[in-house]
Amino acid sequence: MLSDIEIAKQAQMLKIGEIAGKLGISEDELEPYGHYKAKLSESVFKRVESQPDGKLILVTAINPTPAGEGKTTISVGLAESLNKIGKKTALALREPSLGPVFGIKGGAAGGGYAQVVPMEDINLHFTGDMHAITAANNLLCALIDNHMQQGNELRIDQRRILFKRCMDMNDRALRDIIIGLGSKANGIPREDGFQITVASEIMAILCLSSDLADLKKRLENILVAYNTEGEPVYAGQLGGCGAMTALLKDALKPNLVQTLENNPAFIHGGPFANIAHGCNSVRATKLALKLSDYTVTEAGFGSDLGAEKFMDIKCRMAGLKPSCVVLVATIRALKYNGGVPRAELTEENVEALEKGTVNLRTHIENMRKFGVPVVVAINRFHTDTEAEIEVIKRVCAEMGAEVSLAEIFAKGSEGGIDLANKVVSTIENCESNYAPLYDEKLPIKEKLDIIAREIYRADGVTYTSQAEKALAEIEKLGFGNIPVCVAKTQYSLSDDPTKLGKPEHFNITVRDMKVSSGAGFVVVYTGDILTMPGLPKKPAALNIDCDNEGSIYGLF
Repeated sequence: MLSDIEIAKQAQMLKIGEIAGKLGISEDELEPYGHYKAKLSESVFKRVESQPDGKLILVTAINPTPAGEGKTTISVGLAESLNKIGKKTALALREPSLGPVFGIKGGAAGGGYAQVVPMEDINLHFTGDMHAITAANNLLCALIDNHMQQGNELRIDQRRILFKRCMDMNDRALRDIIIGLGSKANGIPREDGFQITVASEIMAILCLSSDLADLKKRLENILVAYNTEGEPVYAGQLGGCGAMTALLKDALKPNLVQTLENNPAFIHGGPFANIAHGCNSVRATKLALKLSDYTVTEAGFGSDLGAEKFMDIKCRMAGLKPSCVVLVATIRALKYNGGVPRAELTEENVEALEKGTVNLRTHIENMRKFGVPVVVAINRFHTDTEAEIEVIKRVCAEMGAEVSLAEIFAKGSEGGIDLANKVVSTIENCESNYAPLYDEKLPIKEKLDIIAREIYRADGVTYTSQAEKALAEIEKLGFGNIPVCVAKTQYSLSDDPTKLGKPEHFNITVRDMKVSSGAGFVVVYTGDILTMPGLPKKPAALNIDCDNEGSIYGLF
């Protein structure tokens, strides 16, 4: 059996100009990065501004195993299959982070015969967007420390600096550090730390900005610190936001690549869904909607994370209206939610599967709370048995949800024809009445209570003293009436990764909060979730290499 990278290397890619032509994009509107990838110029946005939008399809999932459940693979394959049945379709996905690429989970270019290519480029440096975001973030950090070193006119309190440095790599040693040690010339010693680039506010800002002017305004609105009188200090007061915008001006332009079957794919922005808002850029999604009849996008991890944030943050801010949700489920993940250890997930276990289907039922119910119809896609693995498949089909029938057995990983577009037809039929016959789950003007505690009860199925929310203090400060600054972005484990509906299936009789514990005032939401930290992951005992990086001709191997 061929690996993902071996399959990708066999792809017969078309020049990026030919791919662009399928969406009516001219070569003058492309900014090529080699033969097979390009950024899209501002002129294409202006040209299509008055065109009607196509239909928006969100791909999400149940609570996964640590290996992931193939959500990106289903997204890519669904787009392939929709094109196969004659529907003009574009993909709009996130860019991979180097953290999971060199860690454990893998990249974000799909898998098997449902991938976006050039796979190595997309999973590694791509067009440099991640580096630009990292540089802009760290420029702001350098400006903060330099301001204090050069007289501290804004009277920044070094103990209350909120904005952290970042890098796009898993490095637990950088979570909490001391900087400025040594002589006076080295700056003011203080506590600091790094978060991974995809969890940074700059990443969120890039993904939610509508244009360059909006980007600069959002950068200026970042709350970076408090001064010695307890007053807020914003990035705009420090200066340098123009320079940050200059670093990000090309990164703001969506990237165009192709699938294995030479269909167009926009890959742009990459926030994680467990510690950030988990959706690709608004700009890429909106452009795809203008240029195609159907746009397939995804939101990270389970629907309790990425999809809730897609609905309550991205769609609300961007004025998007999804027409259908595709909920990805795997038999192995449902058995995992039914209590089966990871080492035994390939063995048939109908009893555990039946127990774990409560997780699938809950995610179907949750997505319907946003007024959007749901189609379930079973991402089939070769170890799945007919008896197990029948259980899932029966559960979906009981829930009144269309279900399709997708063999996209092994068969590409041919393995997703049934799914594509059911998605189209659902869109044509079931009206979407999308609405956010809560009114953003509600107090923060009320918004959190709604999410906790309706999506996580908790009894309520408990706040630590630190969270109460942070909440009071956020509301005092006037940021109580914006959406909330919950940082939570992806493995459970609760904030405890060991509570699988559908946990009952629990409270979500909020340990801290911070306002991402530039992005436009409040980040709420629960459980032990960290914004700088660490590498596992055997990182994927140990398997990756490059030969003397420059060919990469071992990359999945």
